Amino acid sequence: MPEKYDYQLIAIGAGSGGLSVAERAAVYGIKCAVIESGDIGGTCVNVGCVPKKVMWFGANLAHALEDAKDYGFDLETKGFNWNHLVTKREKYISGINSWYHNYLADSNIDELQGFASFIDEHTVDVDGKHYTAEHIVVSPGTKPSVPDDVPGAEHGITSDGFFELTECPGKVAIVGSGYIAVEVAGVLNALGSDVCMYLRKEHVLKSFDAMLRESLLEQMLDQGIDILPRTQIKEITKEEDGSLTICDDKGNKNTGFNEVIWAIGRDPNTRGMQLEAAGIQTDEQGYITTDIYQNTNVKNIFALGDITGRAPLTPVAIAAGRRLADRLYNNQTDRHLDYKMIATVVFSHPPIATVGLTESEAKKEHGDAVKIYQTRFTAMYNSMTRHEVGTAMKLVCIGAQQKVVGCHIIGPGADEMLQGFAVAMRMGATKKDFDDTVAIHPTSAEELVTMR
Repeated sequence: MPEKYDYQLIAIGAGSGGLSVAERAAVYGIKCAVIESGDIGGTCVNVGCVPKKVMWFGANLAHALEDAKDYGFDLETKGFNWNHLVTKREKYISGINSWYHNYLADSNIDELQGFASFIDEHTVDVDGKHYTAEHIVVSPGTKPSVPDDVPGAEHGITSDGFFELTECPGKVAIVGSGYIAVEVAGVLNALGSDVCMYLRKEHVLKSFDAMLRESLLEQMLDQGIDILPRTQIKEITKEEDGSLTICDDKGNKNTGFNEVIWAIGRDPNTRGMQLEAAGIQTDEQGYITTDIYQNTNVKNIFALGDITGRAPLTPVAIAAGRRLADRLYNNQTDRHLDYKMIATVVFSHPPIATVGLTESEAKKEHGDAVKIYQTRFTAMYNSMTRHEVGTAMKLVCIGAQQKVVGCHIIGPGADEMLQGFAVAMRMGATKKDFDDTVAIHPTSAEELVTMR
């Protein structure tokens, strides 16, 4: 490393992407630093995947307590203590934060606390101090969007604010139709809130397979969630008693909300970073443009994770970061992440798991060569309960060999079911490979290898 640089690698953002590239680079003996202005671990650890999953588990237990009666258990519950769950959740997260701090120290990775902005392509300012590096990785993540054209929008909170709630809201409006919206809606509904969802379009999860969208919407309605499709909020008013009133574009007023949660998307978290000082190009939405190798337009600067606008998922950022370090520091010159066939789960109620092409995407790309296999049923567990939960599965196959290019599941256990099938699909599995696999009985997963 030339003496003129303080580090060989600086990662801006100690979230999944920044940590992964620094950790892997350090294994190769590279002098690294990570810069973070917030809590270590980024969105996922602090206000995303991890606390969300804890709340999801809590919601599942609420459903299980109801189901227990149908299995012969005479249970008397004294209610739900929101603060107890939140306190334990935050203690768990604090433990993860501490683990990361210790891991960085043990790996000889410098942790620089503060806000980073570019001076030039090799130099960043961190709260008045300048640091230089041969390579700089930009991975600051994204932040929740709040509309700037809705009077009273400031009375609402975002997903970040959801994790700051000190009590379970009695009545809550959730604005949005994506991952965050349906996940938060399911959690709050299960834990006792009266939930109303405002959708700009007709469906939730618009980029997902139609079977998944339709099944989830139907089950959310059955659970008592009020869903208002094609309805936009025009104004939010805070009343004298602290409650919120929503006026929509259809002239309706909905009163008595304790909280309004904006779940309408996320924005690139680059404000104040002075990307232009380094000549870094962004797209129209502000995401940093990269090629398949995570290269930006500036030779020594790279970008990872949500800030690239591609597949905003924690495992994606981790995988891309590790591959980037392999390429830069371990002579794996063609090492990069293949963004196709990435599996994902929505922790809704019930959960959704999906990988590959949707039916409509496959037909658009492959036309008449597409063959669809699908099934719907009630899982054995729910056959015993009054609280019915539907399960639906779909395989999307193409060509004479019927290569499986899409797998879509909604129902209990979907979240843990898909991983192995995703491996098989990446290896080129065909419908015959699925058919030739002996089923595990009795399970829901066996339906994926017995469909006709």
